[in-house]
Amino acid sequence: MRQHPRTSRPALLHALGTGAGLVALMAATPLAAQDGAATGTGTVEEPQGDAPSDLPPPLDREVDLLDPASELDPPPGPEFNEAGERQIAFASDILSYDADAEIVTAQGNVVLRSGERSVRADSVSWSRRTGVIVATGNVRFVDDNGNQLFADQVELTDEFEAGALENLLLALRQGGRLAANRGIRETDGTISLEQAAYSACAVVSPDGCPKEPSWRITAERVIYDPADSRVRFRGAYLELFGARLLPLPGLAIRTDGGAVSGFLVPDLRISESNGVEVSGSYYIRFDDSKDLTVSGYVFTEAPPMVSAQWRHLTDKGAYQITGYATHSRRLTAAGSNESFDSEARGYVFANGTFQFTPEWSLTSSIRLASDRTFLRRYDISRDDRLRSMVELERIDRNSYFSLAGWATQTLRLNQDQGQVPIALPVLDYRLKLDDPVLGGNVLLQANTLAITRDIGQDTQRAFAKAQWDLRRVTGMGQVVTVTGMLRGDVYHSDHNDLTQTVSYRGDTGWQARGVALGAIDVQWPFVGELFGGTQVFTPRVQLVATPPIRNLAIPNEDARAIDLEDSNLFALNRFPGYDRVEDGARVTYGFDWELRRPGWEIKTTLGQSYRLDADREIFPDGTGLSERVSDIVGRTELRFRDFVKFTHRFRLDKDNLAVRRNELDATFGSSKTYMEVGYLRLNRDITTVEDLQDREELRAAARVSIANYWSVFGSGVFNLTNREEDPTLSSDGFQPIRTRLGVAYQDDCLEMGLTWRRDYVSAGDAERGDTFQLYFSLKNLGFR
Repeated sequence: MRQHPRTSRPALLHALGTGAGLVALMAATPLAAQDGAATGTGTVEEPQGDAPSDLPPPLDREVDLLDPASELDPPPGPEFNEAGERQIAFASDILSYDADAEIVTAQGNVVLRSGERSVRADSVSWSRRTGVIVATGNVRFVDDNGNQLFADQVELTDEFEAGALENLLLALRQGGRLAANRGIRETDGTISLEQAAYSACAVVSPDGCPKEPSWRITAERVIYDPADSRVRFRGAYLELFGARLLPLPGLAIRTDGGAVSGFLVPDLRISESNGVEVSGSYYIRFDDSKDLTVSGYVFTEAPPMVSAQWRHLTDKGAYQITGYATHSRRLTAAGSNESFDSEARGYVFANGTFQFTPEWSLTSSIRLASDRTFLRRYDISRDDRLRSMVELERIDRNSYFSLAGWATQTLRLNQDQGQVPIALPVLDYRLKLDDPVLGGNVLLQANTLAITRDIGQDTQRAFAKAQWDLRRVTGMGQVVTVTGMLRGDVYHSDHNDLTQTVSYRGDTGWQARGVALGAIDVQWPFVGELFGGTQVFTPRVQLVATPPIRNLAIPNEDARAIDLEDSNLFALNRFPGYDRVEDGARVTYGFDWELRRPGWEIKTTLGQSYRLDADREIFPDGTGLSERVSDIVGRTELRFRDFVKFTHRFRLDKDNLAVRRNELDATFGSSKTYMEVGYLRLNRDITTVEDLQDREELRAAARVSIANYWSVFGSGVFNLTNREEDPTLSSDGFQPIRTRLGVAYQDDCLEMGLTWRRDYVSAGDAERGDTFQLYFSLKNLGFR
C-alpha cells in the first residue's frame, strides 16, 4: 500500500529495529511540513519576542524538508559575525521568551540554520545561561557534509554542534543508513552510536510501499568519522533476511563507495576436477591509487592454490598484475593415463595503458600459463589461446604511428607450440595529406612485419602504399566515390616447405610485387513514406579493376580466412589482410533498404558480384568467390523498441540457392525476463584449407523474473556439426559443450545466486562434469 510521504516515517520505525528497539532506516522520501506553517526570523542573540501576532501569514503549501535549501529556511546570511562567533538564524510558528529562566522557546516547524548546517524540529529551546540548545520532536539535523540525523531529541551547543542523541537515525549523504538507540556527536563531527544497525538497502519499494531491508549489519558500537567517510564497527554481525549469519570482526566501510582494507566474503564451489573449493581473499588498500588483493583456495581433491592481484594508478596511466600459483599433478591429454609428477603450475596476467603526451601512448598485455590445462581446470578462463602484446602509438590530427609486437601461447592439446608465430616487430605508419590532390584526399601508408616460428616458416614483409579518394554528391543525389591505389611489396621467407597448405607457402627467398587498383562506387538513396514511417532505398554499384598480381609467389600469413559476406561485399580487397589482393576486374551490385517507424526499425542488405575474367586460383571452392558469378550475400536487422533485436546474415549458392552461411542472433524480452538465441551454420564444402572447415553451432540463454527480486536462468552451447560436415570430428550432430542453470536474487543492495554448470568435454586434467557455485555481494561492503 502506498503511503503519503508525510506519514511514512512512523510506519518505518521497525525496519532496522533490534531487540533494543532501534529506530527505522529513514526512506529517501521527502517529508513535508505541516500545512499552515508561519515563520518568524531572527538570531538567538536577539530574540524577537513572544507575540505571534507579528508573524507573517501562513504558507498554504508543502515544503520538502529533506532539501537543505527548503523554502522555509531563514534567508542565508554570514555563518560568523565580526567577532568570530557563530550566528544562527531561525524560523518558527511561535516564539516565546522566559525572562526569569532566560530561555528562548520556538515551537511549530522550527528551522535553525548556520552556514551549511540546519536543524528542524517541533520545538527548540535555548538557555542563555548554559548555551545549550535542545531540539525535540521529529528532529532533523543536517551537518556540513550533507549527512542527515533524525532523532527524537538532540542537544546542541551555542556553537551549533550536536551532542547527545536519542532514538536516532543517521542517513549518510553518500548512501547507507545507521540507526541506534542513543549516540553522541563530537565537535569534530564524529558520531558514536551504541546498539546500532547499518544497511545500504532502501526501506521502501520503488512504488513507495514499506519493505524490509534484505541485509543489515548489527553492532554493539559504531563510530562514523566524516573526515575520511568511514564507519567502523565493533562486535558486528551480518544478518540476511533477518537471520544472523556470520561475525564480521574489524569491519570498516567507506560511505562514499570507496574501498577499505579487510577480508572479503568467501566463495564456495564444487567441481568435478577439484572437489569442494572454498576461496577467501584479503583486500589491502594502500592509498587511492594502489591496492592489493591476496586470495587463498582450498580444495578437497587438489592441493591448495594462492593468487594475488596488484593494481596501480599512476599519473601517466594504470596497470594491473594478477598471478596464480599451485603445485599439483596434471594429465597430458583427455582420457590419457599419462601424467606428470607434481610440479609448479600457475598463470600470470598483466596489462596496462600509459598516456605520456596527448599524442604518445603505450599499451601492453601479457598472458602466460604454465601448461595447457591449468586455466580450464581451475575455472579461470576457457580461452584456447593466450595473446600477449605491446604497442607504442602516436596519434595526431593527420597521422598515425604504431610499433607493436605479438606473441601467442596455444592451449590446444593437439597443436604444436613451435608452429605458432611470433610477430615482432609490427610497424605501421599512415599520413593524410593536408592539401587535396585533384580534389581528393591522399593517404600514405608504410608497413612492415616480421613473423618467426620455432618450427615452421619465417616471413618478413614491407610495403608502401598511396591511396587517393574523391567523394562527390551529384545534383540528382547520387553519392560517387572514386579511388586509386598504388602499392609496392617486398617479401622474404624461408622454411616454406614446413607450411602444410601449399597455397599459403609462397616462393622461398626474396619476392616483390606491385599492386595497382582503380575503383568507382555509386550509391543513389531514395527516401519516401511507407507503412506510417520513412523508408530509404539505396541501390549501389561498384566497379573495381586490378592488373594481374603474383599472389601465389607471396607467402600468405594474414589473409587466410576468406569468405564472402555482407561486411566485405563492397570492400576494395575482400581478403582480410595484406598478403593476398584480389586481382582482375569485377562489378559488385546490391542495395540497402531501411524502414523506420515509431518503435520499429528494419534494415536489409543484399548483393552479389560478377568477375569480368575467369581467374580463380586464389579463391578456394566454397568461399563464394571462386567462380565468375559470386554467391548472394545479405543481412537483415529488425528491432522493436528494446524488446526485440533480431539479426540474420546469410550466403546463398548462386546455382541452387542452397544456404552456405546461415547466422542468426536474436534477443526477446526486457532486462529482467528475456531470451537470447544464436545459431551459426557454415556449409561451404571446403576440404582443401584447414582454416575454413564447416561448422554448425547453437547458443541459447534465458532469464525469467519471478516475484519482485528472484529470477531463474539457464544457457547452453551445442555443437551441431556432424561427420559429413567435418570428418575430423566424432560428433553425431548434437554434442552439448556446456550448459548452465541457476537461481538468483537481486535488489537495490544485494545480489546472490546458486548456479550449476555441466561441461561435456574433458581437456587433460580439466575433467568434464558438474560445477556448483554459490555467490553473493552486498552494496557498500565491497565484497564483490
